[in-house]
Amino acid sequence: MLAATLFKGMSRSSTRASTRTHAIAHQIMAASTSAPQPEPPVLFETKLAVRTYILNRPQALNTLDEPMLALLRPKIEEWSASDLCKTIVGSSVGRAFCAGGDVKAVLKNSSNSKTRAQAIDFFKREFELDYILATLSKPYVAILDGTTMGGGVGLAAYATFRIATENTVFAMPETKIGYCPDVGGNYFLSRLDGELGTYLALTGNEVRGRDVFQLGFATHYIPSRRVPILLDRLSSLEDAHVSVINNAIEEFSAERSPEEKSYSLSGEVREALDHAFRHVEVEKIFEDLKIFADHTSSAVSQWATETLEALHLRSPTSLKVALKAIRKGRHMTLLDTLQMELKIAAAFCNGASPDFNTGITTVLLEKRRHERPAWSPSSYTDVSDELVSRFFKEDSPYLSGVPSLSVSEQQANNLKPHRFALPTENEIRDMVLGSHSAGAATGVSLNELVSVFENLRNGKVGVREKVTEVAERRCNVQDNGGDGNFVWLKWKHQVKRQ
Repeated sequence: MLAATLFKGMSRSSTRASTRTHAIAHQIMAASTSAPQPEPPVLFETKLAVRTYILNRPQALNTLDEPMLALLRPKIEEWSASDLCKTIVGSSVGRAFCAGGDVKAVLKNSSNSKTRAQAIDFFKREFELDYILATLSKPYVAILDGTTMGGGVGLAAYATFRIATENTVFAMPETKIGYCPDVGGNYFLSRLDGELGTYLALTGNEVRGRDVFQLGFATHYIPSRRVPILLDRLSSLEDAHVSVINNAIEEFSAERSPEEKSYSLSGEVREALDHAFRHVEVEKIFEDLKIFADHTSSAVSQWATETLEALHLRSPTSLKVALKAIRKGRHMTLLDTLQMELKIAAAFCNGASPDFNTGITTVLLEKRRHERPAWSPSSYTDVSDELVSRFFKEDSPYLSGVPSLSVSEQQANNLKPHRFALPTENEIRDMVLGSHSAGAATGVSLNELVSVFENLRNGKVGVREKVTEVAERRCNVQDNGGDGNFVWLKWKHQVKRQ
């Protein structure tokens, strides 16, 4: 009654004011008690002339999904065209850079004829983004401070600078789930030293930390704790020329410490790897591995045995398709490789092999990662040429209606993924043979070989270790006079692919 009396005594203006006050208070209380809005799956930052994308799905290891693709492409294209943007950086939140593409969603869509086109379109959009990043006309720095697999490799593989840390875990694990390496993997894997790319494509095995730099995928290795300082350094650069950026990154690089293990795929194990994986037929790879499993060297024997065990767990169909794809990719442009991979992806989505469904279901959905899925066919000896042709032959019914990638082909001239990496094995070979543009056509000693590459790479960290390992494995030492006055290296030629 008192409240009613007081209310009646209030003027209309004071009544309206009171009503507004109650409404504002209600909104404030509602805002304070409502759940916080989720952050977008990709964050974008601007700091002076540096533009950074940050993958922001840490709970899913930053796995690429549809919303992420929809955010990334227009922003990357905007930065590419902007005069204010001088450098692009790719980074992430959490313990992964990017653990791959969202193949669970792909499987769901591909399992229904009404949504199958969406599954194929996902691959198309993903590969287009990879190509756009690969052909940027501006310096692109990818920070691989964590798991970098599959689709994540595609985002980073062609960056001008690819920075590994002790947390980096690199792999193309597609054969584990009844699929094949994609995102341009058959281009860049086929251009790694020797048969490392073939080995990684078929086994899906992981490479960690400094070894990612040593094998040539990363251009630099720096300790993770230095990454924030490096990013501040990059944003403060007045000159964004690639040579200036390269020198800035080198300032934060670190040599291998005595406590770190040496590169595992080196020496006699690496010789066995190159020999076994040189073939164009999966059957011959298995034959050589079985011979190496009985090798007198315990290191070679253990490596071959473990590799056989790994390959046994992989999809036999995927092994054969992957081997054919990487051999073809060696002679293709990046764009042609991606188009080939889109056809392979479409064939899997269209049911060319049941292993795509089987592998994803067993390994990712049911999480039975240490079991061998029920592959069909179960053995590589039962995978026919006809089955493999479903993924490549132009008139294959499983490739009907596959779209073309919508990108500008003329950008491909910017693609130089090894420019700031350690010298490749082919570069070292050319220097030893006297055919390198920076070398002389005379014999060279090991010290001279190391010195010339340290000069060519401006004292780059890791050059001495890489050149020494290659020379010791691939060269014989010649002493013409027998007195040690003229000791030079002679390149050992390997058996060609069969």
